[in-house]
Amino acid sequence: MGVLVLNTGGTIGMVAGPDGFAPKRGVLEAALAVVDPDARVINFEPLIDSSAATPRDWARIAHAVATADPSDAIVIVHGTDTMAHTAAALTFALKGLARPVILTGSMLPLTVAGSDGEANLRGAIDAAKTAGPGVWLSFAGRVLHGARVRKVHSTGFTAFDASPSDHPPRRAGQGAPVISAQDVEVITTAPGMNARALTRAAQEADGIILRCFGSGTMPDTPALRAALATAQARGIPVVAVSQCAAGGVSLGTYAAGSIMTDHGVIDGRGMTAEAAYAKVMIALSEAPDDPATLIRTPLAGEMD
Repeated sequence: MGVLVLNTGGTIGMVAGPDGFAPKRGVLEAALAVVDPDARVINFEPLIDSSAATPRDWARIAHAVATADPSDAIVIVHGTDTMAHTAAALTFALKGLARPVILTGSMLPLTVAGSDGEANLRGAIDAAKTAGPGVWLSFAGRVLHGARVRKVHSTGFTAFDASPSDHPPRRAGQGAPVISAQDVEVITTAPGMNARALTRAAQEADGIILRCFGSGTMPDTPALRAALATAQARGIPVVAVSQCAAGGVSLGTYAAGSIMTDHGVIDGRGMTAEAAYAKVMIALSEAPDDPATLIRTPLAGEMD
């Protein structure tokens, strides 16, 4: 099995410049010549700053994976800021994946002393040769579930974590990946929040991720209820996920969550906000007439 490295960009391949770190061609190739001389590299044009990544970029990456030589294991080099979003999106978009797809990157560029880049490249290439089929994120010596992972540290080398799952990060089925840009808004609940942001999203967005408290509660005011009623009347999916790092939501446990159950909010259960965002985006792309059914359906261990 050969290894194909898709270089989408990110800190790992940057060098210091007058305005800060910026990508430079050849940095990644030089490291791979030491780590795995047989690995082949495809550089994306243009390279993606992951903070500016969009669902269109997910679609480019998914297409590159779907059309690659079936005998290749794949490593995707990616910036860390939105790597968890991309990992989840690829997990949901790539149906019937028969090989490992490993995302990795680094917190410090390969060109900086003490970089974690080379170790992460080695770990990702090893995982590409040994992991089961599915989308994984390899970082700091760990191989993490692509639909459960989240970034948990902004500077430390152990920057990612994932809740365990008994299900591999692989969606059953077949067919080309379908990802199109949709207007999905993320609303975070807070004590005493007003309804302006939720009302605007309910009136204009294609879908909403509602980051609620604990296991599924939020402020209950007439204005917030009116906003959720607007979303329900428009038929757009609203998905509740927890602000907590573990445990997920279980709507209906507390009366303080009735504002959501009364208005058809979808219980996101154990999904991370990143996974929920990607799943809603893909559900709207694949099943625009009934995205809610796909959102409620466990696809790759993302919900429990």
